[in-house]
Amino acid sequence: MKENNIDMSRHEEKMVQLETEGKTAMLVAIDGEFAGIIAVADTIKENAKAAIQALKQLGMDVYMVTGDNERTAKAIAKQAGIGHVYAEVLPEDKANIVEKLQREGKRVAMASDGINDAPALAKADIGMAIGTGTDVAIETADVTLVGGDLAHIPKAVELSRKTMTNIRQNLFWELFYNTIGIPVAAAGLLEPWIAGAAMAFSSVSVVTNALRLKRVKL
Repeated sequence: MKENNIDMSRHEEKMVQLETEGKTAMLVAIDGEFAGIIAVADTIKENAKAAIQALKQLGMDVYMVTGDNERTAKAIAKQAGIGHVYAEVLPEDKANIVEKLQREGKRVAMASDGINDAPALAKADIGMAIGTGTDVAIETADVTLVGGDLAHIPKAVELSRKTMTNIRQNLFWELFYNTIGIPVAAAGLLEPWIAGAAMAFSSVSVVTNALRLKRVKL
């Protein structure tokens, strides 16, 4: 509008109001004269707020990185319960933001479905692609969340934590059996068949413990 010398001063207040409501204002001019404002907005998914709250309960900080203008981005973030916002970010700069957070000592997981976010997904410690997104994002990410349900994000985090706990438990029992069993067997205090049975029991206990993950309810 400025390039075409169209005066918008009388309509700036309305634009600010629309952007504060989380809408993107597009200006329309016909034959060099202002004709109106078109406001468009993305609706927040029904479970977005619950998913973000679940992430916070898991002890995670949630950031929104978007190309939308600052007023619109902050309005959307407020509706969703997001406290940290990076607005007006170009696609190529999203990876820089991920790197900045990593330099601050944070481990960064990024979720996205956009083709332009592939570099940022690759840069993140964990890249999560929304299953309804582009093939490029899915191929770049470490984790693919089936469907567009944002509730899968905290579920994936919770499952990964339970998996790591399970791995630590298995390592402990393996070390326990070997630390006790090998010296006893080497000293000849156990019959060979007993030592073999103990080793088999060790393997069975590890597998059984790992299978418990199949019963995890998320």
